[in-house]
Amino acid sequence: MSLFSRRLFLYSALAAVSVPAWAAEETSLVPDRFGTFGLDLAGRNVKVKPGDDFNAFANGGYLDALAIPADRTGYGVNYRLSELSERQVHAILEEAAAGKATGAEAQKVGAFYRSFMDEARVEALGAEPLQPSLAAIRALDTRAKIAARMGEVNKGYSGGLFGPYIDADPKDPGKYAVTLYQGGLNLPDRDYYLKAAFAEKKAKYQAYVEQMLSLGGWPVPKLRAAQIVALETAIARVSWSRVDQRDPERTYNPMMVAELSRYAPGFPWRTFLKAADLPSTTRVIVSEKTAFPKIAAIFAKTPLTTLRAWIAFTQIDNAAPYLSKPFVDARFEFRSKALSGQPEQRPRWKRAVGAVDGTMGEAIGRVYIERHFPASAKAKIDALVTDLRVALKARLLALDWMSAQTKAEAIKKLDLFTVKIAYPDKWRDYSKLDIRADDIFGNIERAQGFEWDRIVGRMNGPVDRLEWGMTPQTANAYYNPTFNEIVFPAAELQPPFFDPEADPAVNYGGIGSVIGHEMTHGFDDEGRKSDGMGRLRDWWTKADTARFTEKAKVLAAQYSTYEPFPGAKINGDLTLGENIADLGGLLVALDAYRLSLKGAAAPVIDGLAGDQRFFLAYAQGWRDKRREESVKQQLVSDPHSPEAYRVNGVVRNMDAWYAAFEVKPGDRLYLAPGQRARIW
Repeated sequence: MSLFSRRLFLYSALAAVSVPAWAAEETSLVPDRFGTFGLDLAGRNVKVKPGDDFNAFANGGYLDALAIPADRTGYGVNYRLSELSERQVHAILEEAAAGKATGAEAQKVGAFYRSFMDEARVEALGAEPLQPSLAAIRALDTRAKIAARMGEVNKGYSGGLFGPYIDADPKDPGKYAVTLYQGGLNLPDRDYYLKAAFAEKKAKYQAYVEQMLSLGGWPVPKLRAAQIVALETAIARVSWSRVDQRDPERTYNPMMVAELSRYAPGFPWRTFLKAADLPSTTRVIVSEKTAFPKIAAIFAKTPLTTLRAWIAFTQIDNAAPYLSKPFVDARFEFRSKALSGQPEQRPRWKRAVGAVDGTMGEAIGRVYIERHFPASAKAKIDALVTDLRVALKARLLALDWMSAQTKAEAIKKLDLFTVKIAYPDKWRDYSKLDIRADDIFGNIERAQGFEWDRIVGRMNGPVDRLEWGMTPQTANAYYNPTFNEIVFPAAELQPPFFDPEADPAVNYGGIGSVIGHEMTHGFDDEGRKSDGMGRLRDWWTKADTARFTEKAKVLAAQYSTYEPFPGAKINGDLTLGENIADLGGLLVALDAYRLSLKGAAAPVIDGLAGDQRFFLAYAQGWRDKRREESVKQQLVSDPHSPEAYRVNGVVRNMDAWYAAFEVKPGDRLYLAPGQRARIW
């Protein structure tokens, strides 16, 4: 995924279906390993022709037997890898909470965990932790004070109609810059407010707003809930779509603060920035430029009673997971059950792990690495990355549609890729974070303030290129265009994606495709706009840009035809970057696998040729399934396609897949050679 999303035979008699044996709560702290060489062949459904539905052929037996746990919106191999990290982190936290770990950070981590698990105290406090904040919100009697409250990012549980962040300047990545984003929406996407398909969800949202205001003791909650939803609907109408937000050039709009005040009047920008601890900021980057004056105008004309109620609801909603049962249950019933289809709340210990890991993740990561990541694995991943670099370079040089001028820049960018593997070289310092064993609400609030202070504190210093955007125990990976780097946390470097004992074809189809995916993000429709130094600039000839755009449109058009549920289609433009990375990454991984053979023929294992094992391993990495409501939310809010299409939508564009599985015209996935997307 790009910063910050997831990447990642021969006909025979039907194999026995592998039935997941996870009926009871798992305690295993080691990853799943499949078969004798890394593939779960029993999880296939060979009654399905590969050319009709490759995902079902590769994973059908497994998926048919797979039951999504009641406390999940989806399940499968990727979820299990995250679940493995969750159990491993849980063991670390339990030891720290019991005083069995030494060191100041371990004591803080243990205290943080104990504060979440002290359910009796949380229930006894009820809504009490909220009251000082709600009282302060009631006292906001001017628009300037309301704007200041929206800017108080360091106070925790905050929310505003605009959001500030500090990161490397895309056009000058050696310096930090303040970026402002549109905000104001508490549903997953603007479509939830504007499209008839989500009318039922919107109505449930209004009832949820009323419920939360009531729990917080806010006056006339029914009326205020209707006003809040009307306010957010007005903001949704003028907000940019997620497709528009994907364009790094359109979202790069530097302005002096004085200029922004003239461009988007009606919102006190200097007051807002001062409250965000940025009083001396004179220049900002405005993301959704044309939305800003419209949202500012909405702010200027909305009654103060509505704005105060909106801030109060946002405060209550964000704080609810750390409050008593009525708040926790209300939030679960709407946000998890109604929006995503999750039947049951997650156990308290799992929510505690998520809270501590999300705030002190690198403190946990140090212990995680010592226990669960062998040093030898890092060297083997380095070797795989080298193979993928060689393969991608060869593929770039062989392109028949790109000019020599643009190729030279592309090769330079590839050569300048930074690769971060397993864990950071420099760990985060939590010494100034105040954690108390009897105050989960305050711990979260202080942790959020601590993080914002850290971000603000780096504003005028050199850009920290050693910083990681994920913890080592995160089962994921990313590409950061501003640093031109690809990052692979340790938790991702496990079966089914990587196993030192597995068949090379499996590792190249697994972790190789993940590495290739992140590399290709540097050349997708977004990443290609930054150069080797991470600068946002146009290094393409106009003719090459036009040719790339036409080739990308082929893939976008394909995905826009896919319809997971009647009336709910994939947005090929929203998912284009991830789809390009999936396809390009798998092509590069296959090239690298073939190069690794050094001219020798791949062995046949269990009747499967090397290319067949490679494609099956890739498909095996996506054998997850989700609840219908979760998928529908994904389709409008997530740049990643549903898992089945990350298999079928990719392989049908690869000539080698047709040859490996004898796919012919008439098979449902068949595309004539001229219809196949060919980009990288």
